[in-house]
Amino acid sequence: MFSILKSEWFKLRKSRIMSILLAGPLVGLAAGIGADTSETAGMVNEWYTILIYMNFPYAVLFLPLITGVLASLVCRYEHQAGGWKQLLALPVTRGKVFAAKYVLILLLVMLIQLFYLAAVYGAGMYKGAADPFPLEIIWKSILGGWVATFPLVALQLWMSVWFKSFAAPFAVNVIFTLPSILAMNSERVGPYYPWAQPFAMMYPETATEDIFFIPWEQLLTVIGGFFVLFYLGGYLYFQRKAV
Repeated sequence: MFSILKSEWFKLRKSRIMSILLAGPLVGLAAGIGADTSETAGMVNEWYTILIYMNFPYAVLFLPLITGVLASLVCRYEHQAGGWKQLLALPVTRGKVFAAKYVLILLLVMLIQLFYLAAVYGAGMYKGAADPFPLEIIWKSILGGWVATFPLVALQLWMSVWFKSFAAPFAVNVIFTLPSILAMNSERVGPYYPWAQPFAMMYPETATEDIFFIPWEQLLTVIGGFFVLFYLGGYLYFQRKAV
């Protein structure tokens, strides 16, 4: 498994992966620098306000969309010149190949989240935030957003294995990401819409003590349930895929 991960990362290094990983955090950084914290000064921790401003472009749009880009990149070489036949001719099982690609995408998303954490801190320093840095809450936001991408990564990997075109999985992701802007404002749809979960998990609710509390039924049904559905769907499809 580790050797497959190394091989996948070696193939990915030749692409402009760092520019892709940094794009979202830089957009969030710009939003944080431009945030107007004067209206809430003295009422809530200034870091919360900065985080909310940064989460709108980052968690609503970039984080769900980047899963499709990374999944397409991870499968790009296999779709060229019979790459799947060459890969599966090696002494590796299809299950391990699929799992390795999935784990690699998750690690890349976690790296993006760490860059985003640095962007949040950088924006706060630029704005001269005098309030204490809420490290525990920020980490909950970072880890929560990462966990929320588990089903999205599984679905996008499934789509990327299925479609040879680089643009097709991304187009599918865009189609379902854009409605999340409306879905997250709905009490009925929002809690159960997979593409709205990154924002829901990363939003700092300062009105209650349990700032990042996610109801168990939402966590298990949406994130856990859709993860099992999408991962098993992609895994079984890959096992039967003709190469």
